Amino acid sequence: MANITLSIFIIVPMTGLSLATDTLGVNNSISYGETLVSSNLIFELGFFTPRNSSTSYLGIWYKFSPNMVVWVANRNNPLADRDGVLTFSDVGNLVVLNQLNGVVWSLELSRVIQNPIAQLLDTGNFRLTAWKSMDDPSPGDYVLELNNTQGLPQYEVVQVHVHSKKGRSGQWNGVQFVGSTAPNPAVVPVFVYTETEISFTFEVQERQLFSILKLNHLGVMQLLVVNRLSSATWNAMMEFPSDPCDFYGRCGANAICKVCMKNCSCTCYAISDIRGRGIGCLMWFGDLIDMRVLEEGNHVQTLYVRQSASKLDAIRDRTRRKIILVTIILSSIIGGLLLVGTALWGVKHKKRRIRTGGLEITKEDIDLPLYDFAALESATSNFSNNNMIGVGGFGPVYKGNLQTGQLVAVKRLSKSSQQGLEEFKNEVLLIARLQHRNLVGLLGCCIEGEERILLYEYMDNKSLNYFIFDQEKSMLLTWQRRFDIVVGIARGLLYLHRDSKLQVIHRDLKASNILLDGDLNPKISDFGLARIFGANEKEAKTKRVIGTHGYMAPEYAMDGKFSLKSDIYSFGVLLLEIVSGKRNRGFSHPSHHHNLLGHVWLLWSEGRALEMMEECLHSSFDRTQVERCIQVGLLSVQKFPEDWLAISSAIYMILNWGLVLPEPKEPGFFTERNLKYFDGASSKRDSHTQNLVTLTMPEGQ
Repeated sequence: MANITLSIFIIVPMTGLSLATDTLGVNNSISYGETLVSSNLIFELGFFTPRNSSTSYLGIWYKFSPNMVVWVANRNNPLADRDGVLTFSDVGNLVVLNQLNGVVWSLELSRVIQNPIAQLLDTGNFRLTAWKSMDDPSPGDYVLELNNTQGLPQYEVVQVHVHSKKGRSGQWNGVQFVGSTAPNPAVVPVFVYTETEISFTFEVQERQLFSILKLNHLGVMQLLVVNRLSSATWNAMMEFPSDPCDFYGRCGANAICKVCMKNCSCTCYAISDIRGRGIGCLMWFGDLIDMRVLEEGNHVQTLYVRQSASKLDAIRDRTRRKIILVTIILSSIIGGLLLVGTALWGVKHKKRRIRTGGLEITKEDIDLPLYDFAALESATSNFSNNNMIGVGGFGPVYKGNLQTGQLVAVKRLSKSSQQGLEEFKNEVLLIARLQHRNLVGLLGCCIEGEERILLYEYMDNKSLNYFIFDQEKSMLLTWQRRFDIVVGIARGLLYLHRDSKLQVIHRDLKASNILLDGDLNPKISDFGLARIFGANEKEAKTKRVIGTHGYMAPEYAMDGKFSLKSDIYSFGVLLLEIVSGKRNRGFSHPSHHHNLLGHVWLLWSEGRALEMMEECLHSSFDRTQVERCIQVGLLSVQKFPEDWLAISSAIYMILNWGLVLPEPKEPGFFTERNLKYFDGASSKRDSHTQNLVTLTMPEGQ
C-alpha cells in the first residue's frame, strides 16, 4: 500500500516572521471555535464536532464548505468534550491537549525546533482510510490501496477486517486505469511510476474548481468536485464501485461481466439496433424456443448466450476463447421483444416532418414508427371505454390490438390534460433512446391534426399502485415479490442516472408510474417530465415545479431545485409505501398528524419499525430484508440532500445483508400537518395525477 500524503500544514522556525491568520506561534494556542485559515481562504483548521456526536476532533476542512472535512488529527482518540487545545510542547512539537493537559495527539517531530510556527497551506491531502460512519471519523472497515502486484499498478478497495477485495480498477495503461470511466476534461489523472515513487493524483484544469478523492464509510471511492465561486455543493465526477460489474469476483472465475452478466438470471442478450447506431440491448430469460441459424444478411442479429464458467473452458478450447455466436430472427422467438415488420407497418413515410400547435418533430429526430390515427382507432375499437385501462395526467390509456396481433398500450393526450406539447415531445425524444428491462418500451407514436398518441409495450398487471394500495390485491404481492420489485426499480434508476448514455432525472417517480408485466417485473414509465443532465450538470432550478405531492423532494417542492438525488427521495418514499401498503400523501393516524414518512421515523426511533409493515406480509416476510429496506427508505428521505444516498449505494445496501448501515436522520417534511389543509382521504382508489403544482404550498407532504 503506497503511503501518499501531501502536507497540509508545516512547522518551521520563526525568524522575524509576523503571525497571520494562517499561522500558529509558540506562545499561541487554538481552542474550540478558534481556527487557522490558509492564505487564499481555501482551508480552515480547528476543532469540530460531527453531527449526531458529542465528541470533538482537530481537523481541516474547506473554508467554503465546512462539512467537507479533509483531514482529522485525533481520529483514534476523540475528545469527550469541547475543551481541547492545539498548542506547542516544550520541545517545539505540535500537540492536542485535553482539559487535564493529557496529550491526545502529537505531530511527533524527529528533531527539536526552536521558536516554531505552524502554517496552514493551500494544499489538500489524499485520505487512505474511510471513516467508520458519517458521524465517526475513526478508521472504518475499508482502505484504498495502490497495489503494484507483478509490476502492474492498480488501485483496490479492500475490506480490512476480512481481508477481502471489494473492487479494483484495471491496470494503468498510460492514460487511465483500464475499465474506468471515460476521462473528464475538467480533471486530468496524473500517474507517476518510477523506481522510487508510485503516486496517483488528479489535476483540476479550471482554477475555480476544487477536488477531493474520498473513500466513504461504505467503501465507495468518490472523486468530488466543487466550483466555490458558484456553489458549495460537491458533485461526484466519479464513483467506484458503482456498476455491478465493478465488484470484485462478481461473476466468478473465467467469466466476462457484461449487460447480460449484471443480471445473473439472464439467458442471453443481443444488441437492440442491428444498424449499429442505437443504444441498449435486449435480454431473454428462461428457455429459448424456436431458434434458427441463418445466413448473414438483412434483419438478423447476433445472440450472445450466457454460459457457466465450466462450459466456457470447453468452448475456449474449440473456438479460441470466443463465446458462441448464434444469429437469429427475433420474430421467431415466442414472446420475443421485437416484432419485425411492426415498426414498418405504421410508417407512412420514411422521413417526415410534422408541425402542429407549435410542436415540430422529424422522423430523423425520433427514429420511431409513426402510426396512422385510423389504425389506432381500429386497434382500440374507436377508443372504447371498454378498452380503457387507466387515466393519468397525460390522458386516458387504452388496450390496443394491432393488425399484427401485438398488444399495445395506447396513451392519448386529452384536450383537458395539464401536460402538453413539451411533455409529449420530451417523452418521444427521450424514452426512444433508453432501453432497459426495468424501463417501459416505447413502440411508436401518432401525430395527426390535434391528436398526439404514444404506443407502449402492454403491461398485463397494470401499475404498482393497483396492487399495493388495494386491500385484496395487495395480498397477491408476497414479500419476495415486493423485494424483487424494489430491486428492479432501483436498477432502472441506476440505468437512468449512471449507465445510460443520457443522464436522466425522471422527476415523477411514484407507484402509478411503475408498471408490472405478466411476471410482475417492474418497469418505470411516463417520461414526460424527465430531464436530461449533461456530464457536468449536477443541479438545476425551475420556477415551474412539476411532479406529484408526496413524492417530491423538499428542496424541489419549495425552491424548485432538482438533481439526480430528487429521484432518490421519491425512491425512498416509494420504498416505504411498498413495505407499508400505505400512501405517503393521505396517510392518517389517530395518535399524530404526520405523513407516512413521519410515522415510520417515529416507529424507527422507538425501535418498532416492523410495525409499519403491511399486515398481509407477516406470513411471508424476511425480517432482515424488511428492516434493511425500511432503513434505506429512511436514509433516502432525510432532511438534508447531502445526506441522501446515490442509487448505487442504495442498491448495495439493500443487497448486502452483512453491511452495517448508517443511522437515518429526521426525514424532510417531518412537521405535523395542519388538518385545515389536509384532505385526509386514505381511500384505496388511485386519484388522477396532479402533475402541475405551484411553489406556494400551505403544508408539507
